[in-house]
Amino acid sequence: MGWRTTASAAALAALTGVLGGGCASPGGEPESAGTDQSTADRSRLDEVAERGELRVCSTGDYRPFTYRDEAGAWSGIDVDMARDLAASLHVRATFVGTTWSTLNEDFRQRCDIAVGGVSITLERAREVFFTEPYAVDGKTPITRCENAARFRTLEQIDRPGVRVVVNPGGTNDKFAREKLHRAEIVPHPDNNTIFDQLRNGRADLMITDGSETKWQARQHPELCAVHPDQPFTFAEKAYALPRGDVDFQEFVNQWLHLRTHDGTYERIAEPWIG
Repeated sequence: MGWRTTASAAALAALTGVLGGGCASPGGEPESAGTDQSTADRSRLDEVAERGELRVCSTGDYRPFTYRDEAGAWSGIDVDMARDLAASLHVRATFVGTTWSTLNEDFRQRCDIAVGGVSITLERAREVFFTEPYAVDGKTPITRCENAARFRTLEQIDRPGVRVVVNPGGTNDKFAREKLHRAEIVPHPDNNTIFDQLRNGRADLMITDGSETKWQARQHPELCAVHPDQPFTFAEKAYALPRGDVDFQEFVNQWLHLRTHDGTYERIAEPWIG
């Protein structure tokens, strides 16, 4: 069979398939899956608008990005940014508390967006979409100021007798366990009080994001951030979105692009990081 005949036959078969797709089944109902397709194509943009609520997952324990006080009030750079996003969608923002170890699961089940200093990792990218980055960061030590010269390198830190405190389940925990093999890793479950372990001498240092070390050093003069502008790693901060929802991702990306260029992000961040 020549190529013209083959092409004609293929076109006829395709046309027959298209027309046949609209035929009624013996029960009288169309065989088309139009309703299911409409549901499958439904974006979180539509759901958020109809619900009148943007559900925001956050740990509430990672200043300057997110903080939840004992009375339940939320604050932080990303908290205010999430409120601005909700306002741009003409809905209210509702915050859902989570932990670093349960963040992905809670986000998938309960939220439309996750915020609060979330670092982009390949592991997380397998489960969620990320927005464009809004900040660059990396892991660096924080310790009592008199010990700052002792803990400038991983070689200095990874020694017997050195106590490194970590908050379980996050990227700090993962970094410490991957890089430190001789130092003692001391888990502390409450990230809001973890820096008290350094101040009170129950741990020697913590390795966390440079942005957090700078903020904590401003609050506690006895603590010093060790080379926060030259961290051990490279990381970017972004917001987590539902995997597969390109429409929602594109909207949030456009909002974030505008807010990081019209002065909004700088205005929100200035009280926290100067």
